[in-house]
Amino acid sequence: MSNTSDGNPSVPPDIRSPDDFDESYTGTPPWDIGRPQPVFLQLAEAGDIRGRVLDAGCGTGEHVLMVAERGLDATGVDSSPRAIAAAQRKAADRGLTARFLVWDALKLAELEEHFDTVIDSGLFHVFDDDHRARYIEALGSVLDPGARYIMCCFSERQPGDWGPRRVRQDEIRAAFSVGWKVESIEAAHFDTNLDPPIVQAWLAIIARS
Repeated sequence: MSNTSDGNPSVPPDIRSPDDFDESYTGTPPWDIGRPQPVFLQLAEAGDIRGRVLDAGCGTGEHVLMVAERGLDATGVDSSPRAIAAAQRKAADRGLTARFLVWDALKLAELEEHFDTVIDSGLFHVFDDDHRARYIEALGSVLDPGARYIMCCFSERQPGDWGPRRVRQDEIRAAFSVGWKVESIEAAHFDTNLDPPIVQAWLAIIARS
């Protein structure tokens, strides 16, 4: 990972494989801010994250622990063993009950479980077109009609070409045009460890139809 001279991340690492994600957790990756993203915290406080919750690409578990703290059944999956180990330590340290699994988000069907809400903070935008289609199919396998997928991803409004691919609002709508109902897409932002710390994003709430 590229760093500034004071040890703070300057640009996100170039992620190309699950091993790259795991390697990024030998330090503190730009997206690991040690607290929930504000957009997801607001949704949790409003009661919009409900039922059995799955965090796809949970990292070190802040969103899973956020919903577990509110008494919800919470599971997090991530391809990085280092991230999952850190999440499990956080749960133990905070006295919270949550489940964390090293798992491929493209193989959610193999969980053989169903959830009321899937949250996704920064995973959707890492996939190329082929893997994006596989990911959406995987999401559909764990969400019954009426269950919701809540996703925050990089927006094309973010300047520069570093980091993950930028996603347009019309891309999101096209990707979820069959078997889904897009309830809302709103401008949002990610907090990061970068300088400046704010990254432009889309927040999408999408129901299984």
